[in-house]
Amino acid sequence: MIDPQLSGRVALVTGANQGIGAAVAVALAAEGASVLLTYKRLDPGEHADDPSFPEEYGRLRARSADVVVREIRDAGGTAEAVEADLADPAAPGVLFDRAERAFGPVEILVNNASGWLADTFLPDPADRFGRGLRLVDLAGHERQFAVDTRAPALLIAEFARRHLARGATWGRIIGLTSGGSGGFPGEVSYGAAKAAQENYTMSAAHELGRYGVTANIVHPPVTDTGWVNPKVAEEVRATGPLYHVARPEEVAEVITFLASHQARYVTAQRVQMS
Repeated sequence: MIDPQLSGRVALVTGANQGIGAAVAVALAAEGASVLLTYKRLDPGEHADDPSFPEEYGRLRARSADVVVREIRDAGGTAEAVEADLADPAAPGVLFDRAERAFGPVEILVNNASGWLADTFLPDPADRFGRGLRLVDLAGHERQFAVDTRAPALLIAEFARRHLARGATWGRIIGLTSGGSGGFPGEVSYGAAKAAQENYTMSAAHELGRYGVTANIVHPPVTDTGWVNPKVAEEVRATGPLYHVARPEEVAEVITFLASHQARYVTAQRVQMS
């Protein structure tokens, strides 16, 4: 068996009350890392009037991370959870302080949380999957960029500051993206915010590499975190045999690899899953 050498490491995973973040927290804890899960409970009624979203999606987004922490602890792992609004610029310092008090310095940062919304420059009321669309506006831009760009940038900065201050020589930064620099029609602010996060992460790889830190971005395939409806699943299947609807656990396996000892020379990469 390959030992990823994560036992005793400390990880901070954002957006970890459900979906990919929860799966990552469980996977890292299973390898011996102590994990601080951060999350924000969202309004379960946000998509209540949109029949394209399964009812389960709202329920999952509205729950705390307690069930995930309990799963980790029941399996013998170590985890704590804290609710935090990543749109608050003070959140990164608070979260790192909390992790250090509980477990020690953060060595693995997983920027998973998203303020996702579907917006467009067109007057179309819905996308091809039947999901409601909104026009690009200030409120949507602020929500999207605060969580998907500014928060990861500030979390990386806090990670770097503390890493250098203690003279550490090992670290992992892993972000998640979607769309990228090529644009993301129907989710234009989401795609733009994620593209900016990619750029921050690549810069971190180049600047922090000499201090033992790797930084990579994962672009998952369509992943069923509760939002995938039959139209989405059908389109993915029609794309071809190389594409599928992934489970969060499958994405977590790739992220766990990037955090591992085996990935010590993998950095400044955009890992495209299909």
